[in-house]
Amino acid sequence: MAQGCLLHPSVPPLNKMRRIVLSLFVFIAGILPAADANFHLYLLIGQSNMAGRGKIELQDKVAVPRVLMLNKANEWVSAVDPIHFDKTIAGVSLGRTFGIEMAKANKEVKIGLIPCAVGGTPIRRWQQQGDLYRAALKRAKIAQKDGVIKGILWHQGENDSGKEETAKIYEQQLHAMVNAWRKDLNGGNIPIVVGEMGRFYKRAKFKHVVDGALKALPGKMKHAAWVSAEGLEHKGDVVHFNAAGYRELGKRYAAKMQALLK
Repeated sequence: MAQGCLLHPSVPPLNKMRRIVLSLFVFIAGILPAADANFHLYLLIGQSNMAGRGKIELQDKVAVPRVLMLNKANEWVSAVDPIHFDKTIAGVSLGRTFGIEMAKANKEVKIGLIPCAVGGTPIRRWQQQGDLYRAALKRAKIAQKDGVIKGILWHQGENDSGKEETAKIYEQQLHAMVNAWRKDLNGGNIPIVVGEMGRFYKRAKFKHVVDGALKALPGKMKHAAWVSAEGLEHKGDVVHFNAAGYRELGKRYAAKMQALLK
């Protein structure tokens, strides 16, 4: 053996080892199922007005072709209300209608909804190290094995509107959250659509501050859009939209998302 050579005669040269490892990687990649580029995924996050509290009717239980949701067991099933499972009172939300509209706009794809919203939650729990963020990220990563995340839907703010100290830092936290999602999902400038709180919701003293931060998002961050809640009614509790309001919100979110994707 040449002086200075430390390899045992039975050990392949380094370049040969690299070729073996590369060949093994290619072999494994070939047998593992790849994510479907035509399975478009959308992450649904926020609090109760994203989770949905509308009264469920027969129309909301009808399975729609090419519109699926990731259920609590992380299985893809037909998207019927309730989409979310945060609480037993979960009902009609904007998610199902959003999915239907997105499927209508592109006949070549399937739509997958990833419901992760939890009622009554503040935005601090949706920061990168927050418990709800981490839980949603885990589900998003599971979903990414099957498809491609095309956008994020956010509806939240009521919880942070009651106190000045939480309202005044809302915009900072909102921007930090969006940046975190884009980084963790490897989405670059993944589109995000945010929604205005119900105009009927007047009990929070600093609602205007939080709503202002949401409305200003598209002017301060690229690939973002804001949805108006004008004309939408509550279910009787002056907090949550009624079923018709959620369905209309779903259409408005879809229209904004379609514009961003173009």
